[in-house]
Amino acid sequence: SRTALGRKKFVETVWNWKREAGDTILHQLKALGVSCDWSHERFTMDEGLSRAVREAFVRLWEDNLLYRAQRLINWCPRCKTALADIEVMHEDADGSLWHIRYPLADNPAQHLVVATTRPETMLGDTAVAVHPEDERYQSWIGKNIRLPITGRIVPVIADAYVDRTFGSGALKITPGHDFNDFDIGERFGLDKISIFDADARIDANAFLARDETGDWIARYGGKDRFEARKLIAAELEREGFLEKTVP
Repeated sequence: SRTALGRKKFVETVWNWKREAGDTILHQLKALGVSCDWSHERFTMDEGLSRAVREAFVRLWEDNLLYRAQRLINWCPRCKTALADIEVMHEDADGSLWHIRYPLADNPAQHLVVATTRPETMLGDTAVAVHPEDERYQSWIGKNIRLPITGRIVPVIADAYVDRTFGSGALKITPGHDFNDFDIGERFGLDKISIFDADARIDANAFLARDETGDWIARYGGKDRFEARKLIAAELEREGFLEKTVP
């Protein structure tokens, strides 16, 4: 792997690949009659280009036009790398919609039902959103609910992004794992909890670093996301939080 090789050896390997196969596309372009000035050909990892990139970043930083912040990416746990949006292949698959009861923080007898296709990500929920014009939930806006399993207290917020006709009309917000949730989190200043490690397993260290308490961290820490999904769904049902599951 590239990490086992180390940076220096990895760069050498890339250059060897470039010398072996990197000109293939250029030969194809020439065969097609593309009339570039081939004497100006450069490769991404040319030292000159690397210097130009560093220079550009430093200038942007010095002009206060560059900042570092948390953003969501498409992560491949197999390749251990980020993927551009254009590289992501979307496909439809049969799944389930779990309807989960989120109890009111100061009155567990009352609950808000949230529907989700990924119950494992509830470990990273930092809010539940409803549509501001949804008459069913007007009395809930501004209240706090207790997240099942973790016990974390999260607010009920109102955002027009929520689709009132989908699921229960109440949307769990996990800014650390959904692009739309991330945007909502930015609007409301919500915490972003990344619940997975680079292997897409539940990251116990991330929760311990947040001073989270509870034996659920040990139960789910290190579990693969699909395994965690089954275990969490089973616990929700066992503890009376699961209202129904819809294909």
